[in-house]
Amino acid sequence: EVQLVESGGGLVQPGGSLRLSCAASGFTFSDNAMSWVRQAPGKGLEWLSGINMVGTYTNYADSVKGRFTISRDNAKNTLILQMNSLKSEDTAVYYCVKHDGLSTQNGMDYWGKGSLVTVSS
Repeated sequence: EVQLVESGGGLVQPGGSLRLSCAASGFTFSDNAMSWVRQAPGKGLEWLSGINMVGTYTNYADSVKGRFTISRDNAKNTLILQMNSLKSEDTAVYYCVKHDGLSTQNGMDYWGKGSLVTVSS
């Protein structure tokens, strides 16, 4: 059974940092691209960042480029999102997402349950 479990969310002040982790199991982690997607209160889903299966290619939405960094540790089956210079508009539930192939161009087939990030003073 595929499982994606996010952790590391919480309350942070504007300008602060958080590091989200996603523990993956039930599939060969190194065979799949991964992404982070978020949903702000009352808004739709927003794709943030993706990484290919070996971590050599990453891409970002304009809204987080230069502030967020995606990475992965295939030895530990873990996906990471380092978030810096957080803004109130980054408040959202953050989801770890598995792609059904090597590239972020492949479709998304499994989602975690999400981790809430609240940016507020």
